[in-house]
Amino acid sequence: MTEQAIQIIARGPRIEAEAAAARIDETPGADTLTYSILEEDEDHDVWRIDAFPTSDEERDATLEALKAFPELRVTTEVLADADWLAMALSGLPPVRAGRFFIYGAHDRGLAPPSTVNLRIEAGAAFGTGHHGTTVGCLIAYDRLLKRKSFRRVLDVGCGTGVLAIAASKTGANVAVGTDIDRVSVRIANENAKLNRSQARFVHAWGLNDTKVRAKAPYDLVFANILAPPLVFLSQDIKMALKPGGLAILSGLLRTQERRVLAAYTSKGFRLVRRLHRDAWATLVVQRP
Repeated sequence: MTEQAIQIIARGPRIEAEAAAARIDETPGADTLTYSILEEDEDHDVWRIDAFPTSDEERDATLEALKAFPELRVTTEVLADADWLAMALSGLPPVRAGRFFIYGAHDRGLAPPSTVNLRIEAGAAFGTGHHGTTVGCLIAYDRLLKRKSFRRVLDVGCGTGVLAIAASKTGANVAVGTDIDRVSVRIANENAKLNRSQARFVHAWGLNDTKVRAKAPYDLVFANILAPPLVFLSQDIKMALKPGGLAILSGLLRTQERRVLAAYTSKGFRLVRRLHRDAWATLVVQRP
């Protein structure tokens, strides 16, 4: 662990920021880093990367990766001893994604009666619904629901559990979420109770875990993770799906689409739809 909590900020043109984010994903020591990328100033083409290393290795690897992009202005700030997560969440507005409305405790009175309302408390887990990848997954799922229903759903890398809970609230009899992080699993199960959802979340190190295989094959698999594990898990996701089943893949930048899609088409998947939100991409693919 680093002695002090720090934040690494990099600002610059979109093409440089996206390339830097892709480099971070592929850099040993920074491949598990928590970071975000967003557009800060549309008129001046300024994009921003915010990275939050939790170890000296992550910090050094991230700074080294960013050095390859001289057009990015990189700064490092020490975070004061404060409840940054609570402060950040207090300023996050609710999110509307298709039929879904995602909100936190601070906005519990704003949920409209005409939407599928999901109260999601993040704690230390990823997935409040504000990130472009989470929104992309929910919009893709909303569009699929207009044509068919999904009775058995798996959420790989569940984070807060928002995707499996959304599936459970829209007709899935089985909604299973997995994560390699035990804290995320605990938070996801707490969110399921908050939403009176039948979604269940388990700690698992892969799709071959008996807790995952017990409910297979699935009609739909969510995988909102990073590009490298999406590629690595392509065969396992195929085997977890029933023939003709669909997968919603996200957590990848637009610059990583080709690489991820190639891994799935090589396994026989066909592309059904792609969605873009800011720098992020969501792919819907179908098992043959």
